[in-house]
Amino acid sequence: MGEKMANKNYEELARDILENVGGEENVTGLRHCVTRLRFNLKDESKANTDYLKKRDGVVTVVQSGGQYQVVIGNEVGNVYEAITDISNIGEDNGGSEPDNSDVSTFDRLIDTISGLFQPFMGALAGIGIIKGLVAIIGAFGVPETNGVYALLNVVGDGFFQYLPFALALTAARRFKLNQFVGIAMAAAFLHPEIGNLVSGDALYTLFAGTPFESVIHTTFLGFPIILPPAGNYYQSVIPIILAVWFAAKVEKWVKSWIPGIVAGTFVPVFTLLIATPISLLIIGPVATWASSLIGALFTWLNAFSPLLFGALLTGSWQLLVIFGLHWGVIPIGFLQFSELGRSTLFAQVTLSTFSIFGMLIAIAIRSKERKTKELSASSIVPALFGITEPAIYGLMLPMKKLFAIAIALNIIFGAYTGMVGLEQFTLGGLGIFALPTFIHPTEGITMNFWHAIIGMAGLALAGFIVTMLIDIPKIQDEDDEGLETVPSGANEVTPETNKETTKQEIEESAKQDIVASPLAGEIVKQDEIEDEVFASGAMGKAIAINPTDGVIYAPANAKVTTIFPTGHAVGLTTDGGSEILIHIGLDTVELNGEGFEKFVEADDVVEAGQKLISFDIDFIKAKGFSVQTPIVVTNSNDFEDVLFTNETSVEQGDYLLTSVK
Repeated sequence: MGEKMANKNYEELARDILENVGGEENVTGLRHCVTRLRFNLKDESKANTDYLKKRDGVVTVVQSGGQYQVVIGNEVGNVYEAITDISNIGEDNGGSEPDNSDVSTFDRLIDTISGLFQPFMGALAGIGIIKGLVAIIGAFGVPETNGVYALLNVVGDGFFQYLPFALALTAARRFKLNQFVGIAMAAAFLHPEIGNLVSGDALYTLFAGTPFESVIHTTFLGFPIILPPAGNYYQSVIPIILAVWFAAKVEKWVKSWIPGIVAGTFVPVFTLLIATPISLLIIGPVATWASSLIGALFTWLNAFSPLLFGALLTGSWQLLVIFGLHWGVIPIGFLQFSELGRSTLFAQVTLSTFSIFGMLIAIAIRSKERKTKELSASSIVPALFGITEPAIYGLMLPMKKLFAIAIALNIIFGAYTGMVGLEQFTLGGLGIFALPTFIHPTEGITMNFWHAIIGMAGLALAGFIVTMLIDIPKIQDEDDEGLETVPSGANEVTPETNKETTKQEIEESAKQDIVASPLAGEIVKQDEIEDEVFASGAMGKAIAINPTDGVIYAPANAKVTTIFPTGHAVGLTTDGGSEILIHIGLDTVELNGEGFEKFVEADDVVEAGQKLISFDIDFIKAKGFSVQTPIVVTNSNDFEDVLFTNETSVEQGDYLLTSVK
C-alpha cells in the first residue's frame, strides 16, 4: 500500500496535460493552488496551448508571472497528484527553484512569492475556518476557559503562530537549502529566549571590550534593533524568508570547499554556525524594520483615503487573480496580521467574489443555452466558497460586459467597506467561510461584522439583480461553428496520421520494434566503439552515442529489467520484445555511482521519453573516463535483423534502431 497509485479518473488527463506542456523534460517546476496547475517550463513555445484550452477537463491556460498556468478548477488537487504519481516532477518529488532566468525580475518575484505561500494556503484556510468557529463560540458568550473553546483556539492559533516553520520549509525547497537546516533556522528564530539574546544589554555584554562596544548598546552596526511583538518572531514572514535565503548561499559556499567524506555532517554544522547568528543579529532586526515600514505604508494609504483603499483593492482583485499577480499582495496581508493582529487588506479582497456569485445564480436561471446554464450552475457553489476561476474563464471573460459590471460593483462596495474601516481579525476560509473572521476576538459581534454582511449580501444581490435585468451575452454551444471541444483522451491528429490503417500496415508494424534514441549526441558505429566487448558484437548488435546532454530517457514503452546500483547502466525490455542495454560511459562502474542519479528502479514500467538516469558529463571526463554510451540489443539473435540509423547525430527521441522479427 506504500506505492503511489495515480487515480485512474485523472491519470488520462494528467498524461495528456504533461504531454502537451512539452513533456516531463520541459518542466522545471510544478505546484498547484486552489484551481490551477502552475508549471515552470524551459520553453513555453513547446506547449500546445490551443489544444489544452479546448481539452475537456481544462478550463483555460494562462501564461503569466513566469508560469504556465493550466486552470483545472475544483479537481486540481487530484490532477496534480496524478501528475506527480506518473512522473518525477512536483514538490514531493524533489521540486526546487525553477530555472526562470529568461523571465523578467517582476515575474521571478511573483513566482517566488507564490512558491513560498501556495503549498500551505489550503491548510491555512482550513485552520482559519476552525478559528472562525472559535469566534462564533465566543460571540455566544462561551468563556475562554471552556475546554472546547480552549482546544479549538489552540488548533486555530498554532499554525499561524508558528508560520515561520512553514515558510522555512517552502523557502528551503525554493532556495535549494537542506530542508531540515531551514527548519533549524526557524526554530532558532522562535526560541523563547530570543528576546533576551537580541536585547541591547545582552548585545552590549557580548561585544564588551570590542571595537563595536560603542554602538552595540542601542544599535547593531548602525541598524536599530527593532524586535517583533513580545520579543519573538512568531507569525513573522520576511525575516525567516531572508534568513533561509542567506543560509542557502552559505550552504552552497560551504559545500564548495568541505571534503565530501564529512559533508553530510559538517555542511549543516558550518551553515548553521555562520548563518544563524548573522540572521538573528542582523537580518532579523533589519527585516523586521522593513516589514514595519511596509505595514506603515499600507496603514498610511488606508488613513489617507479609506474609500480609495477599499475601492482599489476590492475592484482590482479578480483581475489580479486572473494573471496570478495577487501573490504579490498576499504577503502584505500577512504582515498586517503579524504587525497589527488584524488586516484591512484581506477584509477587502474577501468580498470580491460575491458579485460573481450573484451573477451566476441569475445566469443559471435565465440562460437558454445548455452549455452556459450547466457551467453557471456548476460554478455557483465554488463561487460561494470563494473560488471564481471556473466562472471567470468559462463565463465572465467571454461575457465581457458582465465581468465589467462585476468589477464596477466591487469598486462601489469596496469603497463603502473601506470607508467604514472593515477589518478581519483572523485568517480564515474563503468566501462565505470567511464570515466568522469579522467577529471581534474580545468584543464579539460588532458593527464590523454587520458591515461584512452588508458587503457580501449587497454584492451578491446587486450582481443577481443586474444580471436579471440585462441581456445575457451568448456563448457558442460546443456544437456551434468556431468552438471545437477536444474530448477527453483525444490526441492531436496531423494530415499524415489521419488516414485509414490497412491490414497490411498492421501486420508490417507487428514485425518491427522501433526504438528511439535515449539521448542526444554524435552517432558512433559499432566497429568504432572504444570498448572491444561492445565493438565485437559479443553482447549483441550495438550502436554508441557521444552524448551532448547528460540525461537518459526511455527509448520506448518498456519495463526496467535491471538498473545497476551505481546508475551507470540500465537494461530495458520494450513492449516489442527488444532487450536494450544502455551503458553510460566506458568503465564508469569504477566511479561507484558518483556523477549519476537514478530516477527509476528495477521492474518499473516506463513510457517512451520518461527520464531514467542523469549523469554529469564534465565530472566523468574529469575523472578520466570516456562518456561514449553504447546502446546494445542484447537479444539480437531473437530477431532476423537489427537496423540502425544512418544519421551522424541524433536528438533525444529521434529514430535510432529497428529490431526486425
